[in-house]
Amino acid sequence: QVQLVESGGGLVQPGGSLRLSCAASGSILSTYVMAWYRQAPGKQRELVARLTSGSNTNYADSVKGRFTISRDYAKDTASLQMNALKPEDTAVYYCYADVDFGLGRRDFWGQGTQVTVSS
Repeated sequence: QVQLVESGGGLVQPGGSLRLSCAASGSILSTYVMAWYRQAPGKQRELVARLTSGSNTNYADSVKGRFTISRDYAKDTASLQMNALKPEDTAVYYCYADVDFGLGRRDFWGQGTQVTVSS
């Protein structure tokens, strides 16, 4: 199986920055997609940023120009650099990976990390 562990969440003032990291471990043969989703209270989980193995990226309109997703392929980690944070960015952020783990290909999720943007 595969484990995704997020880190880097916390409390930040509006306009501030945070960097989230996601470390993947386990029986990983290939990682096709890594992404970040978020879920605010009372709302559905939504895609924030997505990065394919071909280095194609997608961002939610609400974060374009402020957030940047990146990967370290050698370490099997993904990061989300979040700048110019707004109170509406407050949510639990989840790491996602589409992985071939030897017995097949499936989606994996991290446990989530809280990001709170407040003065």
